[in-house]
Order: sequence, then C-alpha cells, then structure tokens
Amino acid sequence: MREALIVWGGWSGHEPEQCASIVSDMLKEDGFKVYVETTTKVFADPAIRDLSLIVPIYTMSKIEKEEAANLINAVEGGVGLGGFHGGMCDAFRDSVDYQFMCGGQWVAHPGKIIDFWVDVAKPDDPIMEGIERFPFRSEQYYMHVDPSNEVLATTTFSGDHAWWIDGVVMPAVWKRRHGKGRVFYSSLGHVAAEFENRQMRKILRRGLNWAAADV
Repeated sequence: MREALIVWGGWSGHEPEQCASIVSDMLKEDGFKVYVETTTKVFADPAIRDLSLIVPIYTMSKIEKEEAANLINAVEGGVGLGGFHGGMCDAFRDSVDYQFMCGGQWVAHPGKIIDFWVDVAKPDDPIMEGIERFPFRSEQYYMHVDPSNEVLATTTFSGDHAWWIDGVVMPAVWKRRHGKGRVFYSSLGHVAAEFENRQMRKILRRGLNWAAADV
C-alpha cells in the first residue's frame, strides 16, 4: 500500500487544516494510507524515506536545517513530493535548498483575489488529459520558477493590477524531478472552497498520484 504524509501548519489564512482534510480524503479514496502531522519536526524522521508521497501544506513559517536536509534527501532518494499554492511554494522562505527542490517560489499576487484564466500547456500529459482552458477566482500567483520545470498549465497576467507585467505568461502547474523523486506543484488552491472547482481538484489529484508513482 502506498503511504502518504501530509504536514500542515503555518499561516492560517490558507486554511491548512481544512485543506489537509480534503487532500487526506482524496488520497485515501485513491488507496493511500495517510499520516497527518502538524509540525515540521516530522521532516527530520529518517522513516519518511520509506513513504510514497509527502504533501506540505505549510505557508511561510520556518524549517530547521536538519529537517530540510532530511526531507530533501528523502525526495532525492525517490519519495514523491506534491502540493499546491502557498502550502508548498510559499513555505520556508529562508530555505533555498527547499525552493530548489520545489522548482519555484511565490513572490506576488497582484490584485489579491481576482478572476483569471488557467491555460493548458500540455493537453496530452495524463495529468491534464481532458482538461480545457478554465476560469478561476483566487490569488493569481506571480512566481520565480526553475526553467527545468515541465510546465503543464499557465496563467497570463492582464496588467490591470501591475501594468509592467501585462501579458506575462506564468507557469501555474508543473512537474519535475529532484534526484530520483517526482515533484508536482499547482499554484491553485488559496482556501478550501477552491477544491469545489472540478478542474482544480482533478489536476491536483492526478498530480499527487503521479508524484507518488514508484517508477
């Protein structure tokens, strides 16, 4: 049986506990045995190297060096890493090694909660199969991203809230490798209610399963 670890905490505005519950239910439906923790101390446990998947839902906050090192080593050794929005790519801002593993870091969300479009970049990828361009209302994440990411979906900034980024096409969903581990990220999912969007939920669900695959 595949085993997944969800670790939630950090800034409460992203509703980490509620989102962790939703993700836990999704993974259980897909046959995972799920463990849920609320402290980064668990990342220092050598046993995480035996997991199939780790899902951080921990906006901002701090991770100790030994915790980050053990987490990164686990992923490099083949453990999958998957997450969404600030819970994964606005976590642990002072850990550049963590950001290197994730493939990106949030830097801004001009206009805060706004309406925007999500465009499919790789319609033939199994994670995006059958999903077409769709509208979304959330924080539109402007990110610093790794050029080695395999971008699955993008979003384009209008310039309404920051004129100098008008027309910028920003990766919104990607997958990548970090050592032997698979890493998946979606910038969608500011609060728990966004999981009601069918496309957002399907992309995340497929992405987490891809990250956990033992191949």
